[in-house]
Amino acid sequence: MQLYCFYDFIWYICNHIALNKIYQMIKPIKIILAFMLVSELFVSCKKDEQVPELVPPKAENIEIGYANNKQAIRGRDFHFNADLLAGDKIESVQVKILPKAGQSYTSSWKMEIAWDEFKGLKNANIHKHFTIPQEAPEGKFDFFFIVNDANGSKLELKEDFQIFDATNMPVDPVVDRDIFSRNDDMVYYMGTYVENPIVFKKGDKFTARAQIKQIQGDGILYTALIKRTLNHFPETVDKLDLTKAIIISKVAHKNLGPASKVNTYKLVNGTISGDDIVIGAEKDGLGNQIAGERQWQSGQYNLVILYKNTTFNMSTFKSIPITITY
Repeated sequence: MQLYCFYDFIWYICNHIALNKIYQMIKPIKIILAFMLVSELFVSCKKDEQVPELVPPKAENIEIGYANNKQAIRGRDFHFNADLLAGDKIESVQVKILPKAGQSYTSSWKMEIAWDEFKGLKNANIHKHFTIPQEAPEGKFDFFFIVNDANGSKLELKEDFQIFDATNMPVDPVVDRDIFSRNDDMVYYMGTYVENPIVFKKGDKFTARAQIKQIQGDGILYTALIKRTLNHFPETVDKLDLTKAIIISKVAHKNLGPASKVNTYKLVNGTISGDDIVIGAEKDGLGNQIAGERQWQSGQYNLVILYKNTTFNMSTFKSIPITITY
């Protein structure tokens, strides 16, 4: 009996020592696991407190040059368009035309323009015309469109851009000999108003003549009446919405030689005339019914001349105000 007690005592001592050693081995692991758990909880809290991701401004319907051809002629009007949606609010809008790396130029030149009137807006249509200076050298440039958002984010678009001299262009379309008549009496001639404002009444015959010069290849010419209340002000053929325009003329040309012209003129009984439309007519020059948004009404209209050279992707336009009393 005593022998068994002795063995039990020895087994108890050994077992206790083994368990103690195991405990001592596990203890550091428990501490590490506890530290990891606390750290994870801390990181989770920090993640919950992170600032939401900034939403940058977005741009759509970007047009750099007429018909978005990314070209300009020095000394001439230049067209730029973009529809903006800010992440928060627009802080600033800027355009830069800068020398391109690796290019050589006849003179040092760059252009930077900023517009302040869009500051604080959520969305905006940036529609601008400005002149590329005559002193700008010909060549390839980088065109930047930069929008800073009030939330600290930024949109920066970069495009290849080219400046030409008109004498080196294969085509340089220009509106020429635009002449309007009411019942065969001239009321407007190439920027000169015989009457101002130009007023037409229901039943009047409106004759619109227009010519585009300095062209070649293929292209298309439109003349159209568009109510200003429709807020449709196309500057290129591609932007013309036929559901909002009363077409007077549509003239297409193909395979013209250099320095050619296209026009809406007609020779009637030996006299030069043009396409005409009677104010109040049921159909337009394309034979389409004048109804819906296009239906005749009293108010302010624009007579719009639109031309696009499809061979060289060059465009031009002109808009003249007209009043209709219906």
